[in-house]
Amino acid sequence: MGEPPRFLSSFFSVFKKGKSSRKQQSALRNPVAVALPEEIHQFSLAQIKAATSNFNRDLILGEGGFGTVYKGFFNDGKLVVAVKRKKREFEAGAGFKEFQTELLMLCQLRHQHLIPLIGFCFDKGEMILVYQYMRNGPLSDRLYGSGYDPLPWKRRLEICIGAARGLHYLHTGAKRAIIHGNLKTSFLLLDENWVCRLSDFRTSKLRPRSNCKPKTPEKLDPLVQSNLGYLDPECLETGQLEEKCDVYSFGVVLFQVLCGRRPFVEHDGEMTALVDLARQSIKEGTIYNIIDPYLKGRIAPECFRLFVDMASSCTRVVGDSRPEMGEVEAMLHRALELQEKADEEASFRAFAHAPHHKSRVDNSDVESASGTMDSGAGDIESIASDESGGRSC
Repeated sequence: MGEPPRFLSSFFSVFKKGKSSRKQQSALRNPVAVALPEEIHQFSLAQIKAATSNFNRDLILGEGGFGTVYKGFFNDGKLVVAVKRKKREFEAGAGFKEFQTELLMLCQLRHQHLIPLIGFCFDKGEMILVYQYMRNGPLSDRLYGSGYDPLPWKRRLEICIGAARGLHYLHTGAKRAIIHGNLKTSFLLLDENWVCRLSDFRTSKLRPRSNCKPKTPEKLDPLVQSNLGYLDPECLETGQLEEKCDVYSFGVVLFQVLCGRRPFVEHDGEMTALVDLARQSIKEGTIYNIIDPYLKGRIAPECFRLFVDMASSCTRVVGDSRPEMGEVEAMLHRALELQEKADEEASFRAFAHAPHHKSRVDNSDVESASGTMDSGAGDIESIASDESGGRSC
């Protein structure tokens, strides 16, 4: 599960260096000053320009605070990549630190739910990272972007499970726990098989696995502070970035997956955080009213209750009362099992009520397990537990 992607090895033959290219490679600086894995290639700026048709704007996949991401092609188009080019105005300081942090992290981490790093370019003032191309783009586009078909509920659950696995790996799979620190739907990328990959490790940090807190308050990275709508309020107050900060951000993502909305929404004529609206709706027993309209009538009641319970638990105000990512992953698997069981039962009933089976079954109406839950909204009251209380998932 943590092995490097094998399919990349066949493409790296195009980067094998002959005598003529070794001088060029020796002139390139290593920005991390440590030995890099053999599978991580250091590109020249000329190679990057050739792959992106000289940074052709028609190849832009997205733009953000760090810079611009282009679609690129190597090996006569057989290897498709995503090329993230840092903004030139960030020539030093924070820009370099973020570039270095992400490069170091992804050079050392290999997991099926983390974005695979192919290489980098640190040449002529450019700071560029090259990743495996994710055909289905960021989760944010699929939830509330224009021109996309709605994601089926089970696919949303599978995507959440993948993201949870990736975070669980970061928190427990290495010698020291790794905190992502900047989790949001736009950094959860989907490959051609809809497998979710965590990306953007600019603000990630290492910490001991123990929950020992630093003796002196830490200064919170400005980039973390700017992650509005996802940022753990406890982290904002203390300046301490911990695993439970990722759990809080993931809880916000869960509410977005359920509601198909941005982290901030308009409510009663004002902009409010989705997480605040969701928690208030849970207390009032009206959470079903704000979910993605496409999902209404498509979620099994037991699955719905468990999913809402998880999202609520993850976003508790007190960090110590939130679940670990391993618990969240397990409960997401359970939610998927409940949905699949309900779908199977609904399919069986539909088959039993088909015309050629009419004589064998009672003619009374049978409510589908995945039917509408408008009448069951009151059942969600049990989810509205005290935020500072114990875990419920």
